Amino acid sequence: MRAPFLSTSFALVLTCGAATHSSAGPEAIFHGGKIVTVDGAFSVHEAMAVADGRIVAVGGDEEVLRMAEPGVTRLHALHGRMLLPGLIDSHVHPTAALTEFDHEIPEMETIQDVLDYFAARARVVPEGEWIRLEQVFITRLREQRYPTRAELDGVAPHHPVVFRTGPDAMLNSMAMAKRGIDRDFEIADGDAGRVEKDATGEPTGLLRGLARYVGVESHVRQPSAADVSRRTQELFRSYNQTGITTIAERRGNASSVSLYERLRAQNDLTVRIAISHTFPTIGSMASVFAAIDQIGEHPLRQEDPWLRIIGTKIFLDGGMLTGSAYMLQPWGRSEMYGIEDAEYRGVLNVPPERLFQMVERVAQHGLQFTAHAVGDGAVTVILDAYQRLNRERPVRDLRLGVTHSNFMTAEAVETAAHLGVVMDLQPAWLYLDTRTLVKQFGYERLRWFQPLRSLFRAGVVAAGGSDHMLKIGDLRAINPYNPFLGMWVTMTRKAKWHEGPLHAEEGLTREQAIQFYTRNGAWMLFWEDEVGSLEVGKRADFIILDRDLLECPVDDIKDTQVVQTWLEGRLVYQANVSP
Repeated sequence: MRAPFLSTSFALVLTCGAATHSSAGPEAIFHGGKIVTVDGAFSVHEAMAVADGRIVAVGGDEEVLRMAEPGVTRLHALHGRMLLPGLIDSHVHPTAALTEFDHEIPEMETIQDVLDYFAARARVVPEGEWIRLEQVFITRLREQRYPTRAELDGVAPHHPVVFRTGPDAMLNSMAMAKRGIDRDFEIADGDAGRVEKDATGEPTGLLRGLARYVGVESHVRQPSAADVSRRTQELFRSYNQTGITTIAERRGNASSVSLYERLRAQNDLTVRIAISHTFPTIGSMASVFAAIDQIGEHPLRQEDPWLRIIGTKIFLDGGMLTGSAYMLQPWGRSEMYGIEDAEYRGVLNVPPERLFQMVERVAQHGLQFTAHAVGDGAVTVILDAYQRLNRERPVRDLRLGVTHSNFMTAEAVETAAHLGVVMDLQPAWLYLDTRTLVKQFGYERLRWFQPLRSLFRAGVVAAGGSDHMLKIGDLRAINPYNPFLGMWVTMTRKAKWHEGPLHAEEGLTREQAIQFYTRNGAWMLFWEDEVGSLEVGKRADFIILDRDLLECPVDDIKDTQVVQTWLEGRLVYQANVSP
């Protein structure tokens, strides 16, 4: 089954020859290269012409260069280099730009690194004030476990300490006391969660799905509005440096939307931004509906090639990095994840009936609903809701989503294909977390972990992203947002600290890996008529690379460098090498 947008109609426009923009000629022609269009036929050409921020011709050198006008057209010799559409990251959190505003956070690969960080902070933070560390995932520590409550007490006995990983957190004794979490603690807000306890019934310090209970007043310097704008722009320039020209903000809120609107008004955006806006999932359904309706009526719902709200997002389950993803089968007891209950299946944050009501209301506004769903249990629950809605009204045009969708089943792939569900996936998770997942679940249970080849074969539109959360820097970030590392992972299925590929049968071809970060992302974000491929009439978002991704040794792909990044015909990044 072919994805619905992979028709050859666009390719026919290109192969008919160069299209003249105006008698004045194009503003720029890029020639003598390998123009990989990622159109429906994945056609490759030698030259491309640009005018008024759009592509006006793609074809052979001779025919396109004939369009040049002296004094008008600037010629850019590619010297054989590959030119691709601008890359699309289908899942980022640009608040990552503020992570190190107060102080740099070192890389941490061991429990001792974590303890050293807390000890260092305890020397500068006044006693009694909170110390917080976020998103240093246990799957990526050599010991593959949480720091214990006792270990945190040992390095910061006079400070409340929170080691937070997504919705889960490990607390020291002072933090537990400050939040009133003891053996008699009960969850009072009606939402999901779990306090892990030892054999005596005493809390271990580990909270599942309860990070909301440990929001803290952090002792760090707070950025001004100008600081936020400046650092966000710095992050976007870093995205450009790795070839990214379009992003999906997957946790939009009033604050982030306002920031992007300001940058848009000042012409300071160097990426296009599609927003999935969050809303509260607890409280009365009337209040939930009101929040959804407000999103549906937002002015940014209008068509705009730079900034647009495309839908909503909720958090349906926990995470595989923390031990709270909602699974079809029990996790099993685990010292790594601190799981004592052999029947524990993870955390489902929203009951199915309540979830369906949310999906239905979002659909009434023509919005794309997506949900953070990591475990195969959560993926099944959200797909069941979509199937139920499809019985009432066709859902294909809504391009309903599943975010992460790491653990799947063959049935889930088929259902997603039938409904036209789109999936934003993060190859970096396979790269960084396979070692721990294999140890926890075994190799065979991971057969349907990020089954990319099966998704492509079924016609499911899956697009690549990073889930970039913290820090600026394509490889030092949590998670790394280097798309060439991501492409390499999708092809090789290789992982850090793990021997051999993870189910190599699910690896993508080179062409599919490129499509994963270009054309598929554009479809997912409703911008397929504007970006994602290099076709006449589309916006001139493209990148020039230092190597040929279709021909170079596969292991060299992860080391690819971007020579130039162009956004709507404007150069936004130039490497210190000759183009």
